[in-house]
Amino acid sequence: MFQAPELSAHYFSGLPADHHVVQPVILCGGSGTRLWPLSRKSFPKQFVPLIGDKSLLQLTLERVAQLGGATAVEVLCVAAEEHRYLVVEAMQAARVSGSVILEPVARNTAAAMALAALKAQPSQWLLFCPADHHIPDARAFAAMVEQGKSAAGAGAIVSFGVKPSYPSTAYGYIEQGELRCDSSYSVARFIEKPLLHKAQDLILQGNVLWNAGIFLCKAATLLEALGQHAPDILASCRKAMDAAVSDEPFIRPQTQAFTACRAQSIDYAVMEHHANIAVVPFAGAWSDVGSWNAVADMTVADADGNRVAGQGLAIEATKTYIHAPYRPVVALGTHDLLIIDTPDAVLVATADHAESVKIVVAELEARRTPQAAMHRKVSRPWGSYDSIDTGERFQVKRIVVKPGGTLSLQKHYHRAEHWIVVKGTAKVTCGTETFLLTENQSTYIPIGELHRLHNPGKTQLEMIEVQSGSYLGEDDIERFEDSYGRVIPVEAAKKRA
Repeated sequence: MFQAPELSAHYFSGLPADHHVVQPVILCGGSGTRLWPLSRKSFPKQFVPLIGDKSLLQLTLERVAQLGGATAVEVLCVAAEEHRYLVVEAMQAARVSGSVILEPVARNTAAAMALAALKAQPSQWLLFCPADHHIPDARAFAAMVEQGKSAAGAGAIVSFGVKPSYPSTAYGYIEQGELRCDSSYSVARFIEKPLLHKAQDLILQGNVLWNAGIFLCKAATLLEALGQHAPDILASCRKAMDAAVSDEPFIRPQTQAFTACRAQSIDYAVMEHHANIAVVPFAGAWSDVGSWNAVADMTVADADGNRVAGQGLAIEATKTYIHAPYRPVVALGTHDLLIIDTPDAVLVATADHAESVKIVVAELEARRTPQAAMHRKVSRPWGSYDSIDTGERFQVKRIVVKPGGTLSLQKHYHRAEHWIVVKGTAKVTCGTETFLLTENQSTYIPIGELHRLHNPGKTQLEMIEVQSGSYLGEDDIERFEDSYGRVIPVEAAKKRA
């Protein structure tokens, strides 16, 4: 079982005993294709350090942790199986405790919320929050949630809407109805993402809000609404949770039952049909960080409207955004451009095409371009590796292992490896030998030799790995032991041997 030493023992204590304490449910799904190439399927935007050195998920966890005041808040995250340790790392960084429901496949927000409601006690208040939104004012956020409690306690599903600052075509809208006796408003209708002229008309109405995708209700209220409007989704999720397996802090719904579930958003499945829906307006700053224009807006502009993050340089340019954390990127004489630089892919787009970046990802996927879904740097439960260089019969990686981190006991059938320690101490198992390597020392792992790498120190282990052989794919591996509960199959590479 995975251990999280940075967190206290109550990390594994489950849901709060007081069902009238708001239980935050963080929806961590989504591929974030509109922020490619920084956000990719293997490392979506909610895990990317976009605000300073913090990810949107970490900021979300820190924000909801303040809802309990002096009382510790237990969070419940719903995430993809492949991102489970990224979620745990964010929880550790935010110093919050809780559980993680792991979806074996993506089935949109209706199913994700159903899983959380089935996990909770019927009277538990649940606050559903997307993991990838930016709300800088935590106090204003807490006040908004507090305002919605009365309506939620009376059996309504409470939605939260942001007072619009411009006619956006990227957001759905909520049209407010009459003021209710519980300090919320009735919902006249939900409006899908409009065309620009329609968005302008909506703003002029004065009674519309951007749909923030945040909801507050009792677990029983949501389950009843799902049973009324989407009984098939509820039935599939109930079957999956009835056969769920717990591996603290992870909860794994039964794969076959959940895979059979229909994929639909909660807005389509429930909100647009349910009678008892309330809305609470939010006047604070909010962004779903849904495009590079939204990211650019979080950077202060210079006198010419240029916004630069990292090592960018704008010369004789106007209204140009440069994201350049790794190397100098110069924009000369440009106007209304977005320039996004990463180690293995670059995006250059006009600002009015920011919402179309997902089309680029689809095209790259159709061409089977690896950069569509994978970064050069890949996170693992034990740390990360960065593929620095590759060529015919060789590959060079930078390996980082966390303190106490251990790679699986494994062997490769088509490649040998040379390890050079750059920083820290490595405990190496190679065949029947186990020994320590310190900075500037190295070792050699022959083809077919059983081996393992462990960081016994209290600081990061950094090393350079040089692979050589006839096949260098990640599937050339057979695992014999693993500290993180990963499946240990005889990989397809063995069949090639």
